[in-house]
Amino acid sequence: MANMLLSPKERNLTPDEVEHLDKRRRRGQLFLVICFQCLIVSTLLTLWTGQDLTYSPGWAHPVAYWNATTLILATFFGLTGLRLRRGSTEFISY
Repeated sequence: MANMLLSPKERNLTPDEVEHLDKRRRRGQLFLVICFQCLIVSTLLTLWTGQDLTYSPGWAHPVAYWNATTLILATFFGLTGLRLRRGSTEFISY
């Protein structure tokens, strides 16, 4: 009997297609991990961003720029990771 937890599209895949699907989902999990790491770094940078915006003259705000960059990277990796992990019915911890 077919595994009813799988979507109908995934029930009759060939071994090569299953391998490709697993690689895609592992890459999605990797991107989600990178997303959460960027969020942690961005949270820590937030502590210094206010000071940087207050005391740095003119347009020289390197910490604020790094914080914005890490937020953009977290968003990119998070959305891409969710897209690649779609259809996963189990938690992959590797």
